[in-house]
Amino acid sequence: MKRIGLFGGSFDPVHLGHLLVAQAAVEELGLTRLFFILAAQSPFKPENEPAPAAARLQLLRLALAGKANSEVDEQEIQRGGTSYTIDTLRDNARRFPGAELYYLIGADNVAKLPLWREANELARLAEFVVIPRPGDVAQPFPAPFRGRTLTGFPFGVSSSQIRARVKAGLPIDQLVPPAVAEAIRNQRLYL
Repeated sequence: MKRIGLFGGSFDPVHLGHLLVAQAAVEELGLTRLFFILAAQSPFKPENEPAPAAARLQLLRLALAGKANSEVDEQEIQRGGTSYTIDTLRDNARRFPGAELYYLIGADNVAKLPLWREANELARLAEFVVIPRPGDVAQPFPAPFRGRTLTGFPFGVSSSQIRARVKAGLPIDQLVPPAVAEAIRNQRLYL
């Protein structure tokens, strides 16, 4: 049976923490494939305007180059507008009939799951996998959601920290893959 991981986010920009989470998910869940799903616009952050989709896609492709078990899924960018997880899960359930679907979320999203669009259907379609941050305390999943927490590689960095460092002229080379750091510099992103 296929085990498909879905890792949604703005990836603005993708960083080493995202890649460590991906590796932990592949290993701990025994995933067949892991899809990085680039959000067009988060329904919970309507005031945030991410970097252009083309730039974020390029950075994600650079970060995943040579990774045999991970790939970019552009469906939310192609749909445009606000990105809803239910649409993405339904699409993957159609694409991979009979597969077990695992949806990765940050620990800060666990309590909010009942507020997500069509929450009961979300809970039916996928098992949710919590990405812990250093120092996080595990929270129980609200009914009817089911899930687990990854144990490997917690890394205390965020995309917002990286954007702030770029804006302040500070180095990011140890926080993102080298090709991503170079592309951010060359495109003058986040200044």
